[in-house]
Amino acid sequence: MTLRIFDMKKPVIAAINGPAVGFGITFTLPMDIRIASSSARIGFVFARRGVVPEACSTWFLPRLVGMSQAAEWVYTGRVFSAEEAMAGRLVSRVVAPDALLPTARALAREIADNTSAISVTLARQMMWKLLGADHPMDAHRLDSQAMFWTGRSADAREGITAFLEKRQARFPLRPSADLPPFYPWWPSRPPSASRD
Repeated sequence: MTLRIFDMKKPVIAAINGPAVGFGITFTLPMDIRIASSSARIGFVFARRGVVPEACSTWFLPRLVGMSQAAEWVYTGRVFSAEEAMAGRLVSRVVAPDALLPTARALAREIADNTSAISVTLARQMMWKLLGADHPMDAHRLDSQAMFWTGRSADAREGITAFLEKRQARFPLRPSADLPPFYPWWPSRPPSASRD
């Protein structure tokens, strides 16, 4: 499931309310934005159960919050507050429980109403897939290729025209049909046929 979320074209927003422990939190890690209610309680409790973190969380968590914070949460296995999650950069904001879903929906609506779906799709994949790049030159090459392609697209023409005409843009391109010919640029990773 986490790998499917990781490869999605659309941004994914988690709204965390109440307890999110074990898989309840690890499956949110490949999501792009996590918002928590003040009543959320989060825990990477695996070590307290005699098992290890799952759902690719040992890859995602240190990239999101840094190694030191990830290590503290995973090694102790303790349950912590939404405020601590925000201080540790796991969630972007904490809101009252009754404001959680409206806040998440408003953020999703802002993205959907004001941005090019192609631009967001490409930016999402560029950020996630370049996390393990050896050098910023990898990002420079991809940024340049993507900027060249998007800069000549119908979405760019519409975005500039809408800005000049002081109106809401109506981006015509769709990720389901209009991604550039270099997408996907990363090597495919089929599941392993054998296990050790």
